[in-house]
Amino acid sequence: MGPDRRRRVLMVAAIVAVGAVAGDRVILTPLLDFWKARTERVADLEKSLGKGRVLAEREETMKDRWQEMKERSLPVDMSLAEDQVLKSVGRWARDSRLGVTSLKPRWLRDEDDFRKIEFRAAAEGNIESIARFVYELERDPLPLKIEDIEIAARDERGGRLSLSVRFSGLVIKDEG
Repeated sequence: MGPDRRRRVLMVAAIVAVGAVAGDRVILTPLLDFWKARTERVADLEKSLGKGRVLAEREETMKDRWQEMKERSLPVDMSLAEDQVLKSVGRWARDSRLGVTSLKPRWLRDEDDFRKIEFRAAAEGNIESIARFVYELERDPLPLKIEDIEIAARDERGGRLSLSVRFSGLVIKDEG
């Protein structure tokens, strides 16, 4: 093999090597990265599609539950909502033989689709009457939630107790 032929073979080998490296950097690696990213995106979309199918299957149940929640919420009219809760508190106090000394409503939020009302109540009684009052509040079908509760002794023996409770109610506005 002559020097010219060897030079040509080396030149061709060098061009092929540079071409292979350039092809790897410019074509093959970006194509593999793109393929990997695309595969991950397809996996994410399949997972999202699975969640969507589950939601679609539960759609009717969720609609029924939302409708039930809307029907059980406090009335949209502020005075009617307050009146409904005040009557219930009176009934709970009477049934539990608890002396309510203070009851103050306060409207907290007025969002596009819901409103929240908070009540602060102070009362006095024995442990049985307080327990019964809290039980009645919790089991009532009104959408009320106890936010804060404090019970303190009014005498040294603990026979006379005071109750301070903060609870809230939800008013879901109709999308109408």
